[in-house]
Amino acid sequence: MTPPSAATARSSASRSTTRSAKSAARPKAAKSTAKSAASSTSAAAESGQAAKSTGKWAKETRLGLVRRARRINRVLAETYPDAHCELDFDNAFQLLVATILSAQTTDKRVNMVTPELFATYPTAADLAAANPEDVERIVQSTGFFRAKTKSIMGMAHALVERYSGEVPPKLKELVTLPGVGRKTANVVLGNAFGVPGITVDTHFQRLSRRFGWTTETDPVKIETEIGTLVQKSEWTDLSQRLIWHGRRRCHARRPACGACPVAPLCPSYGEGPTDPKVAAKLVRSEAEALDAQ
Repeated sequence: MTPPSAATARSSASRSTTRSAKSAARPKAAKSTAKSAASSTSAAAESGQAAKSTGKWAKETRLGLVRRARRINRVLAETYPDAHCELDFDNAFQLLVATILSAQTTDKRVNMVTPELFATYPTAADLAAANPEDVERIVQSTGFFRAKTKSIMGMAHALVERYSGEVPPKLKELVTLPGVGRKTANVVLGNAFGVPGITVDTHFQRLSRRFGWTTETDPVKIETEIGTLVQKSEWTDLSQRLIWHGRRRCHARRPACGACPVAPLCPSYGEGPTDPKVAAKLVRSEAEALDAQ
C-alpha cells in the first residue's frame, strides 16, 4: 500500500500536471498526434510481422513472396481498373503544386482550391511573382496554408531560375525543389511523365506491411524493398491501387476484411471484421474515399 504522504504528493503532482497540460494545450496536442502516428506505424509493422510469422506464410520463401505480391497486384488491378491519381491536373506543374498542397488534407479539398489557383497563376513564373497573401487566401482551407504557400512559391521560383519554368522529369532534380520529397517527386514522375515510381504515402506504408511485403517503417527503405517485388513497369499503377484500396477497404482502424478481394492472400486477414455483411458497411464509396486522407 502507498504511504499517505506519497499518495498526497502524487495527487498534488497530478493536479500540477493537469494545469500544465491545459496551459500548453496546442504543443501537447501536436506531440500527442505525433506520438499516436508513430505508435500506429509501429503497431502496423509489428502486426504485419506477427501475422507473417504464423499460419501458412510462416515459411514463405522469397520466390513465394514475389509471386504473392504480384498476384495481389493483379487482383487489385481487376478490382480497381480505373485507379488513378485523384488530384485534378492538366500538366506537370499543376500536379506538382497540387501534390504539395495535399499534405495533411484530402484530395477533395485540394481539388476545391486549385481551379482558382491555376486560373490566377497558370505558370511557374506567375506563381513565383504572386503576392504571398493572395496565394494564402486561396489555399487557406487546405491547412498549414502559410507553410504551403512558402513551399509552392519557393518551388515556382526554383523552376524559373533553374529550369526555365518547366518541371524537370528526373527524380534527382525534382527532390532539390522546395517542398518536394521522394513521395511528391514519384507522384509527378509517374502520373505526369509516365516514369515508373513508387509513391509511399500513409496508405501504401500500411498496406505493404499488412501484406507482409516489408517490415520497414522508413519510406525510402519501403520503396526500395517493394521495388524488388513487382515489375518496374507496374510501380506507378501499384501505388495507385494500394492507395485506392487503403481509402476504400483497408482502413487504418477497421479494415473491411470480410469484403476484401485479396483476403486469401493477406497475412493480416482478421484485423478487421470478417463477417461479409459487417465488412460491407465499412467499404467507402467513391465520394467517401475522396474525402479520406
